[in-house]
Amino acid sequence: MNARLHAVVMAGGSGTRFWPKSRRDRPKQLLRLYGATTMLQQTLDRVAPLTAPERTWIVTGIDQAEATRAQTPDLAPSQILAEPCPRDTAACVGLAARRIVQLDPEALMLVMPADHVIEPAEEFRRAARAAVALIAEDPRRLVTFGVPPTRPETGYGYMETGEEIGRPEGLAARRALTFREKPDRATAETFLASGRFVWNAGIFVWKAATILEEIARHQPDLAAGLDRLASDLGTDRQSHTLAEIFPTLPKLPIDKAVMERSQQVVVLETPYRWSDVGDWRALAGLGGLDDQGNVLQGPTHVVNTRDSVIIADEGNLVAVLGLSEVVVVQSGGATLVARKDALDNLKALVEELPKAGFPHVL
Repeated sequence: MNARLHAVVMAGGSGTRFWPKSRRDRPKQLLRLYGATTMLQQTLDRVAPLTAPERTWIVTGIDQAEATRAQTPDLAPSQILAEPCPRDTAACVGLAARRIVQLDPEALMLVMPADHVIEPAEEFRRAARAAVALIAEDPRRLVTFGVPPTRPETGYGYMETGEEIGRPEGLAARRALTFREKPDRATAETFLASGRFVWNAGIFVWKAATILEEIARHQPDLAAGLDRLASDLGTDRQSHTLAEIFPTLPKLPIDKAVMERSQQVVVLETPYRWSDVGDWRALAGLGGLDDQGNVLQGPTHVVNTRDSVIIADEGNLVAVLGLSEVVVVQSGGATLVARKDALDNLKALVEELPKAGFPHVL
């Protein structure tokens, strides 16, 4: 356990890709999609041996704050930072860094999404220890976790890596050269064949003061907004000040805001199995399939059905006959039936529901 390490769990987002299980006040990270506990609870369990509960923070949306508190009884309410509106990950990181640096100007941050599957957990902790060692050598470093690709995946961002600078905990650490958006199939195959590219896992380790310096260097408008709200963080004026100032902050992902611009980025190649569980299709890649390749959760019965995802709430049987490559999810008075290859349009469907007269299922 590192006495200066603070864990920051990014738990915002509406989770529309997991509708109808996910709702506005119960997004993906608060669901049990894989394993016996929710995605958020699994993330907290994963980091618990690395830091103390009082150095664990969750940044979430105001609509999810109450449900988040209910799932995290070991954390003080003040350790859940509720954003009044979504402003993407740069503002999320900056908010947490501002609060943490008030408590310890020398603090380290381990920043991670709340809704990823990482196995085994001890290998994640090994990577975290390696990242801390890299920063001990050079406090200016921004360490980001890169997952060696196992297939030409088009659903992930990639990072191109350069020279190796060390092997803490036996893990290769390399200079970051470029960040690439989600590629097409041919480009992904080129990335895989080159051996230079890793998947961008969106997990970071840095000093809180360092990331604030980098934000000030590359995003002065964001830094100015964070400066305006800093003095009220941790006081009884925090909610009021966040409501006033946070919506004015630039809406940028931390990769574009800082990581693609900084000269201090180090990519640490990680040794674990990883999935960002992007939509219902991702569940099949996590295992637990029946002999026809189906994911089945809840009271379900399938006949002549293969390579499908069938999920039902308790008390509601879902039976599927003679289908393949489909997703059928029944939850909370709503049912989704879709071809797997149509799921890229699920967000658009969910956005249409209020206009169609169904705002109550969001």
